[in-house]
Amino acid sequence: MSPIRISWKSLWSKPLSSALNIMLIAFGTGILTILILASSQIAGKLDNNSKDIDLVVGAKGSPLQLILSSIYYIDFPTGNIPLKEAKELMRSPFVKRAVPLALGDNYNSSRIVGTDTNFVALYKLKLAQGKFWSNDFETTIGSSVAESQQLKVGDKFYGAHGLSSSSDVHKSHQYTVTGIIAPQGNVADNLILTNVASVWKMHDEHEEHDDAKHEGHHHADHKPETDDDKELTSILIQYRSPMSVAIFPRMVNETTNMQSASPAQESTRLFSLIGVGVDTLQWFAILIMLIAAVSVFVNLYNSLKERQYDLAVMRILGASRGKLFVIVIAEGIMLTLAGTVVGLALGHFALQLIGSYQESSQAKLTGFLFLNEEIYLFVAGLAIGIFAAIIPAIQAYRSDISRILSKN
Repeated sequence: MSPIRISWKSLWSKPLSSALNIMLIAFGTGILTILILASSQIAGKLDNNSKDIDLVVGAKGSPLQLILSSIYYIDFPTGNIPLKEAKELMRSPFVKRAVPLALGDNYNSSRIVGTDTNFVALYKLKLAQGKFWSNDFETTIGSSVAESQQLKVGDKFYGAHGLSSSSDVHKSHQYTVTGIIAPQGNVADNLILTNVASVWKMHDEHEEHDDAKHEGHHHADHKPETDDDKELTSILIQYRSPMSVAIFPRMVNETTNMQSASPAQESTRLFSLIGVGVDTLQWFAILIMLIAAVSVFVNLYNSLKERQYDLAVMRILGASRGKLFVIVIAEGIMLTLAGTVVGLALGHFALQLIGSYQESSQAKLTGFLFLNEEIYLFVAGLAIGIFAAIIPAIQAYRSDISRILSKN
């Protein structure tokens, strides 16, 4: 009988003990798998969505909130900024490209973003169907929006006020889908893009309607609006030269009522905050793996004591010392690799489950992703198996046949 088969039968002779060891290893591996997958996806999303944006300018408040709302669309904006001042900044010699954003509406939790063709250039958007918006109330939607909302070119829908609520619907104007963006692998997949004027008109109508309800009549003499009355939510900036990095943000913060926030700095700060929790969990998972290694060692050591007579008989029947050594090592490796495989499967399943309950489609995590780093978990499982089994294996190798048989 081969050493592997003997090891396998030996493990199954103690199912409860073997199952406990496999569970311990699986639990530690599962936590590490979740952390590797989640941190990789979060870092990838942070980098992918902000890689060509040097600065975000918006209303004063939390810089991190400004970044989250204007690049990742997962928070409320810090407020609005006057269009007149925004235009002055956009014309600055330090600016290569400026992308205006007008936020505030949604369609079934998908953000409606008022912007211009600079957004298309910034994210290098390509169309899967139709064309980009050109007139008021025309929209070009992301691939995920088209799929989740079951929208196609030519469909019409009503936007709702707010960033996720569908209760306050704007019935004054319908949006029309003119195009669907090809999958980008970034935040654009989850957005509904239109021109800034559409967002302004939608809210002008909304405010007029509210005023009319309160006062009992419409404003027939409503004066035409100028740039002084209009506002944007924020501006995404690309610098013209490296010199802009030192001068432009300070100029915005010191000479205007607006604030500037660097996506690179804020994303690093955000990830360092997340990283504290990730590091703690990593150490916790490593501790579980070490406990599992000790448990496998104790299991094999005790098993060896019980099987000393069997091993001695095997030696008499012609088994070499090396074969006994291999049998014990194989037991340790089988236990830990079984635990590692179960742990990897559990980690992927758990992350997919977490992702399915996430409300924000922008930050959605998936378990259907396999990374090269997971190979290291297999190597770690192999190492733990060998480490836990090495002392019992050496004892089996050195066992004195005549002394063992004389005792029995």
